Amino acid sequence: MTAAAPSLDPSEVAKFSAMAAEWWNPKGKFGVLHVFNPVRLQFIKEQVTARLARDPLEREPFKGLRFLDIGCGGGLLTEPMCRLGAEITGVDPSERNIKTASVHAQEMGLDIDYRVGTAEDLAAAGEQFDVILNMEVIEHVADPVAFTRTCSSMLKPGGLMFVATLNRTLKSFGLAIVGAEYVLGWLPKGTHQWEKFITPAELNGWLADNSLTVKEELGVTYSPFTRAWKVSRDMDVNYMLVAQKS
Repeated sequence: MTAAAPSLDPSEVAKFSAMAAEWWNPKGKFGVLHVFNPVRLQFIKEQVTARLARDPLEREPFKGLRFLDIGCGGGLLTEPMCRLGAEITGVDPSERNIKTASVHAQEMGLDIDYRVGTAEDLAAAGEQFDVILNMEVIEHVADPVAFTRTCSSMLKPGGLMFVATLNRTLKSFGLAIVGAEYVLGWLPKGTHQWEKFITPAELNGWLADNSLTVKEELGVTYSPFTRAWKVSRDMDVNYMLVAQKS
């Protein structure tokens, strides 16, 4: 039984549950995330080691840190965090996603605390974390302001929250929806709703309201020539940020 979850959008849960078996197929419906993952991982590792005084050359620089991966899906980001030494909890409202993630982690010999549930469930239980990963999730929730507040409440003082999402611009409508979903077929049609995209100014404001200060923000762009994602100062479509709690 889950706690009241004002941020939960049942239609979004159903949509991703239907694709659960595809998570670990690099050529499947989540293939774009497999290509995107190295950029996300590099950003997280660089920021955590720099801001929480960890040695980036260590094999497990995140050892001793408690991580939360919200909306973890099949565990594409959760598993690398575990390999870097983090004590990590992955939560997702889709039972099918968690089943997929749990089976894969077991096959890989990884000890990950996967749970079916919501951010509200963990907050209600008084859970606290050093690092919260909120990646490609906030644009899918029903109430992003309440969701940000809930996530922030679980962050320890001095802790870091990473957020990756999509900017609400005409450019993002053309590239992330028309281009990625309808022309290139990178994502299933209907994966995103443009009106739910979030501007950096909005997100910065919500974080500030919850005692978090944005320390770094950057765009992520795709090059059709190299077929790779790279960090950029262009935040018109995809962007990532890290904020630290005072």
